[in-house]
Amino acid sequence: MAEAVALVGCRNPAQEAEYLKVLSAAMPEERLVPFRALDDAGRAAAQVAIVANPDPAEVAALPGLVWVQSLWAGVEKLVGAFDRPLPIVRLVDREMARTMAEAVLAWTYYLQRDMPAYARQQHGRIWRPHPYRKPADTVVGLLGLGALGTAAAERLVGAGFRVAGWSRTPRAVAGIETVHGADGLPGLLGRCDILVCLVPLTPETRGLVNAERLSALKPGAALINFARGPIVVTQDLIAALDSGHLAHAVLDVFEVEPLPSESPLWSHPGVTVLPHISGPTDMDSASATVAANLREYRRTGQPPQGVDSGRGY
Repeated sequence: MAEAVALVGCRNPAQEAEYLKVLSAAMPEERLVPFRALDDAGRAAAQVAIVANPDPAEVAALPGLVWVQSLWAGVEKLVGAFDRPLPIVRLVDREMARTMAEAVLAWTYYLQRDMPAYARQQHGRIWRPHPYRKPADTVVGLLGLGALGTAAAERLVGAGFRVAGWSRTPRAVAGIETVHGADGLPGLLGRCDILVCLVPLTPETRGLVNAERLSALKPGAALINFARGPIVVTQDLIAALDSGHLAHAVLDVFEVEPLPSESPLWSHPGVTVLPHISGPTDMDSASATVAANLREYRRTGQPPQGVDSGRGY
């Protein structure tokens, strides 16, 4: 049997046991061992690490690594963290894309059908219907047109929404208008009734949704952030909500997670807080993807294509 494959990053023993069970069932020919259970020789011999939001220092403590397989789509903690080139492979999984697209559609409906307003009215015992707005009269802007953004666009178009998308470089997605680069963003923002963030966190996207970009949105627009917390500047978001320019924000990701109890976002009437649940990893599906990558590596000796370290994804 080949050297052990290191499992790195599971802090919860129950989660670690579940990951080991499902991953091992998908690749019985491999020997998966948690990082903490590897001795010095095992750590030196490991060529592959499967990681779940790990401490980069633990990954760096595996000197023989040839490549790293993430169980998450986001790998920003690992990009640039090592003193040698190390392919980092994001999880590209159809089930994750389906789940994320489902969440985008669900919370877009939540905003389109004025659910935040009705929730506030219930607390005030106010019976007041609001005018119905059709999906065809609602423009949804997507920031990010990778696998997750493309899947979300397809679901939104299928539900009748008008959809436009932005990416850093040119992308074509069937059924929607696309723009790209710094020059394409202002025009998109000015048309959005709902803006959905699905871009990866990179140096270029950190703070992307700031006061300037929020002010460029249509008055009364809403925001959904299912990407990463630092993409949205929290204080600028709160200011836009307090001024009334932004109607509501659905936030599933934050700069610090779990969201600290003292954060003003918890009690803000214009914010819906979610505990990072929009695109969970489906371990059965993810394990099949990881197993296929490992088998191909054992066959060819070539790691799967990793993220572009310059772009960060």
